[in-house]
Amino acid sequence: MADREVTVQLATLAERPLLEGLLQFYFYDFSELEPEGSADMAFDADGRFGPYVYLPDYWADAGRVPLVIRVGGEAAGFALINRHSHFGGAPDWNMAEFFVARKHRRRGVARAAVRQILAAYPGRWEVAVVERNAAAKLFWPRAIAEAPNVSELTRHEGDGEAWRGPIWTFVAG
Repeated sequence: MADREVTVQLATLAERPLLEGLLQFYFYDFSELEPEGSADMAFDADGRFGPYVYLPDYWADAGRVPLVIRVGGEAAGFALINRHSHFGGAPDWNMAEFFVARKHRRRGVARAAVRQILAAYPGRWEVAVVERNAAAKLFWPRAIAEAPNVSELTRHEGDGEAWRGPIWTFVAG
């Protein structure tokens, strides 16, 4: 899929319901990674996952950016970026959440979106992946390394307490 078909745009407040809906599919996908017996990622009484509690902050806090990923003008996913560090660093940007719908996976959409995001938001970055997310652990180092404006790509390991899994740091220039 060519980059020109994939666009990444700042989500407006009017698009908050779109992100809330997409987050349900993100949670659904993520729920299969929960260990047996986990109470997390459970349906509520209406058959939905609970809300993403930080979502309202993405329109109130200048350090948070909500993005919609589109293919051919239609919603295909989202990215939520912020300034949180998973190991005590001081990143300009952190990929808090990233989702591309299954229909658009393995077609270059996610990689094209990553390239656009890193071009639009230069600076020091962190991307942390939970240990049990094998697909993301394969995707992220490749997607980051493919971006033409990336340097100083380094893999760190979480401390096992605050974060379990790899954390990639790099500069997008």
